[in-house]
Amino acid sequence: MENFWDFSVWGGLNVLAVLLLSLLVANGLKRSVKFLRASLIPTSVLAGVMLLVIASIYKAITGDVMFDTAFFGGNGMTQMEILTYHALALGFIATSLKTSDKKLTKKRSVEVFNTGVTTVATYLLQAVLGLGSTLIASLIITDFFAASGILLPFGFGQGTGQALNYGNIYETEHGFVGGKSFGLTIAALGFLSASIGGVIHLTILRKKYKILGTEDEESENISGDQIQTKNEIPMNGGIDKLTVQIGFVLLSYLLAFLAMYGLGLLLPGMKSVIYGFNFLLGVLTATLVKAVLKFCNKKGIVKKEYTNNFMLNRIGNFFFDIMVVAGIAAIRLDMLKDYWGIMLILGVVGLVSTYLYNLFIARKMFKEYSEEQFLAMYGMLTGTASTGIILLREIDPDFKTPVSDNLVYQNFPAIVFGFPMMLLATLAPQKPLLTLGILAAFFIVMNVILFRKFIFRRKKNTTEETAEMVENNK
Repeated sequence: MENFWDFSVWGGLNVLAVLLLSLLVANGLKRSVKFLRASLIPTSVLAGVMLLVIASIYKAITGDVMFDTAFFGGNGMTQMEILTYHALALGFIATSLKTSDKKLTKKRSVEVFNTGVTTVATYLLQAVLGLGSTLIASLIITDFFAASGILLPFGFGQGTGQALNYGNIYETEHGFVGGKSFGLTIAALGFLSASIGGVIHLTILRKKYKILGTEDEESENISGDQIQTKNEIPMNGGIDKLTVQIGFVLLSYLLAFLAMYGLGLLLPGMKSVIYGFNFLLGVLTATLVKAVLKFCNKKGIVKKEYTNNFMLNRIGNFFFDIMVVAGIAAIRLDMLKDYWGIMLILGVVGLVSTYLYNLFIARKMFKEYSEEQFLAMYGMLTGTASTGIILLREIDPDFKTPVSDNLVYQNFPAIVFGFPMMLLATLAPQKPLLTLGILAAFFIVMNVILFRKFIFRRKKNTTEETAEMVENNK
């Protein structure tokens, strides 16, 4: 029987309280320290780094892991890993439950599709270069885990949650000691890369085009229609509207768990992979819940709109903030002492390749708003969608370009094309060379799809020119 004064009762709440307190402190520092404000480092990243530094100092002085002390219930590190794991899926679910009445034109549909293909192509580029780097390193370093480089796209392209998921799979199933901390550190280096590359590019733009930027945060002008649209349930009815939104988010996650549980019974040998796709199944079940609600509204079974985009945005952002700060704070630096060299190499490779590739694509495929598209994509593909929005706001504070919509709608084609890569990541530990070859081939295919207009137009033009020359020779 638990006593309410035991740390086992308070440990989990203490972990959450410290994570949120670090976000408040980091936010204060961001607003008051000019260097931090200009650095574009997300507040959640700064908060996580602060906790990581404090925990490292505590470890150096006492020899104990700070978050595994009695104050945090004796298992705070595990609780933060669990928070990171769940927050990824819950954030995606909240985003997926949002509704939209916008209808895409043919041109905008093509741009959204190309954005999704760019996302997957960048994942693949990061995977090829990352896995290639660690394969070379494994020839030099004894007993090095050769497949570790494939964590680069999960840490950079997909963020803290997926980096933890696959790091955990490699650690528990393939003996990669420190795999979880390795993945989380790669994700932290991704956020750092977003800030470095973003600041460099914005500095160039400001000097070249005299762009002023938005160094000081301004309050958003949000209208009543953005907070609550017509025919929605009241804010304070028989049940609070926020409670309803959280209810739908957790209902979707419950359905995702049941799906994972069922698949785990059918495929017991793939349980770790199945549960690693919690965010993907969460997106699918959230889409199903949204479709059922829409059907009920259309048939008159349900008279009011129950989901609210404004609140779902807030819920999603809350979970993403928690995911990032908990993920960085959960890094065990003592388990990474043999990996710093290769991790720094992966960080530089990820930064440079993501920067150059996305800059080329933005200027080739999105000429009408190339700089905005580049900054948003580069930020997203080294951090999260929120990081991309942070960079985008520096040159498009009012979102006059369609870039922010591109980031939202590109998720579906990105998931469809990106799913095979997530499966290939489970093959990498057994057959790293074969995986590298498949990834490289897949990268070429994605670029053919992306540049189809230029490739096949050139082929068509060449055919027409040849026919014209033959006709003239006659």
